[in-house]
Amino acid sequence: MENMPLYVYLTFGATVLAAVWLFFIATNQSKIFLVSIGAWIVLQSVLSSIGFYSDPVSASKRFPMLFLPPLIFFVSRFFTKQGKLFIDGLDIKTLTIIHIIRIPVELVLFWLFVHKSIPEAMTFEGRNFDILSGLTAPLIYYFGFVKNKLSKSVIVAWNFACLALLINVVSAAILSLPDRFQQFGFEQPNTALGYFPFVLLPTCLVPLVIFSNLAAIRQLLIGKTIAV
Repeated sequence: MENMPLYVYLTFGATVLAAVWLFFIATNQSKIFLVSIGAWIVLQSVLSSIGFYSDPVSASKRFPMLFLPPLIFFVSRFFTKQGKLFIDGLDIKTLTIIHIIRIPVELVLFWLFVHKSIPEAMTFEGRNFDILSGLTAPLIYYFGFVKNKLSKSVIVAWNFACLALLINVVSAAILSLPDRFQQFGFEQPNTALGYFPFVLLPTCLVPLVIFSNLAAIRQLLIGKTIAV
């Protein structure tokens, strides 16, 4: 990642820290979560630093290793008794406000595009509208949980919309990888996500926000109160 401005790294690093901290708060400060996510971040940081994900020939084959393990782990929580207890014990208000991190993520993606590291399709100038999730998160938090003006169905619908927006950009990221999956972005493939620290977007940030949406949906559907 040559000639990338320092502010891009600093913004992204601060975003990762904010996401981990907010989810840590949502877990009622679970040390197990903090140790687990810390170990996962270190592992993926080391792998990306030694070039494990940056080889264009094998990038598409190894890309699933970035997000599938944490995603499978998080989703599996919905099918075990202990996992359901963990999910239902999360603070839904924090699970909502955590999505504000999607704003700086979109800014970083735009800067990566400007510096020719990802295709335009992965930015808000292309087919990525995920910034709307971040912009609306404070409104959902305030009117849904502080003022209690929004119904559960509205908040559930918002969470599903956030999931759809994220799936859209993840599909864009996969389909613009160099090699076998590439369907667009031929002039500028998705290469940045194979390098540290941007590898932490699929390995850490994406699974955390997806799980936050799914956990909030479960809590709302089982009838948990939304009032502060």
